[in-house]
Amino acid sequence: QVQLVESGGGLVHSGGSLRLACVASGRTFSSYAMGWFRQSPGKEREFVAGIMWNGGRTAYADFVKGRFTISRDNAKNTVYLQMNSLLPEDTALYYCAADRNELTLETTPVAYEYWGQGTQVTVSS
Repeated sequence: QVQLVESGGGLVHSGGSLRLACVASGRTFSSYAMGWFRQSPGKEREFVAGIMWNGGRTAYADFVKGRFTISRDNAKNTVYLQMNSLLPEDTALYYCAADRNELTLETTPVAYEYWGQGTQVTVSS
């Protein structure tokens, strides 16, 4: 079992930055691929960014490339999402998720076994 707790969300003006963190419980965090997803009211949950267990590969949705950066610190059981140049359309509930997969980096929600409760990001125009 892995428990995930997100933090770092908040209200920011357009063009601002936030850094989300997701702390995982359990001793096997370093063997999980981690992903960040987001969901807005009335929309499906969508992939934002992902990182392999060793940080050797990352993936991003096109709409965040060049603005967001995912990273992880396995010694701290933590994955981060640095979000720069935020836009009002980035407003959503952001979730981190864990996938017990050491071979591929998945981008669909169904592939991830464990989820946090989410942290709200609101970007004002």
